[in-house]
Order: sequence, then structure tokens, then C-alpha cells
Amino acid sequence: MNVHTQRLRVAGPAGEIECALDAPPEGTPVRGLAVLCHPHPQHGGTMDNKVVQTLARACVQQGWRSVRFNFRGVGASAGAWDEGRGEIEDALAVIAALRQDGEALLLGGFSFGGFVASQAAQRVQGAPQRLVLVGPATSRFDVAPVPADTLVVHGEHDEVVPLSATLDWARPQSLPVVVVPGGGHFFHGQLPLLKSIVLRHLAH
Repeated sequence: MNVHTQRLRVAGPAGEIECALDAPPEGTPVRGLAVLCHPHPQHGGTMDNKVVQTLARACVQQGWRSVRFNFRGVGASAGAWDEGRGEIEDALAVIAALRQDGEALLLGGFSFGGFVASQAAQRVQGAPQRLVLVGPATSRFDVAPVPADTLVVHGEHDEVVPLSATLDWARPQSLPVVVVPGGGHFFHGQLPLLKSIVLRHLAH
């Protein structure tokens, strides 16, 4: 993401997992660890996806150590696509490897990564303090119910995951959804707006 991004590998259930860690500027109080999950590996999703990088920048700006990582079989991460099951295990392995004792945890994800983040949130030791889902893949995967203070952002004209699917998922939870007018799945031309929405949410 920038010259200060630390590239590292952590042990995962299918072998090494490739990670990229960004820390807040020196002198900034660190609020915790943000673990961010990328879109579908079989449709070009990687930790360098622009939406995932936007989430990382917002988290770093608000004082979170932010780690992006490649799911198994993507980039330098070992293993092969596991239809979502192993990918949840990958996320949990990254959390276990990089979260310090008692450290606050933020889980975030875009598209398929939103599904992974929602499922990992239910299984991690010590529930995450924050959850941020962008364009979660509610029409394609079993996105888990989430806490009431979860930030969910969806594009009005999402061509991959219809807004109606995410509203249908959110309705039984009485969960608000932030809709970006005119926004598509990848928020082309609207990443600064997406970042500002996340920044405002994390400022509290």
C-alpha cells in the first residue's frame, strides 16, 4: 500500500499465508488490530484489491494496525480454494498470529471477504469490537448475523450482489445499511466517499 507496508508470512492450516501489515503513524495511539478480507479468489480477488486497500487506509488513519492477507491459493499463500470453509480458517489463523494479548479486534471484508469476516467474527476467541462489511456477498454465501453496531455499506446499483439481497439479509436483524447512491460493486470513482463513510464510523 505504501513504502512502510510490512510484508510477512504467517502459518496457516494450508501452509504459509501472505500478509501485508500497515501501522498507524509514529506517535499515534494504537487502537487495535484490523484484519481485512478480500473478494472472491476465483474472480480475481486479492489483498491488493482497491476496496480492501481503501478499508486499510481508513483503519490506519483511525489508529488501527491493519493487515490484509491473501487467502489460500492466492499470490504467495499456499493451498487451494476451499469454497469458503478453509478461507474462514485462514482469517482465524491470521488473527491468531498477529493479535496481541487483549488487543481490540476489527474485522472487515469486501464481497466474499464480508462473508468470511462475518463467519470469523462468530468463531474468534474474544469477539471483535468492530465489524465493517462492504458489499457483502449476501446473495452467494451464508453471511452470518452480525452485531447491531456493524457498518454495512452497499452500492445502490451493485451488479454482482444486488442491494435487495443485502437488505433481505439485514431486515430480520433490524440492521441499517449505508447505501452509496449510484454505486456499483467495486465503487469505481467513489472510493474517497467509501473511505469517508468508514472513517466517520470508526471515529466513535
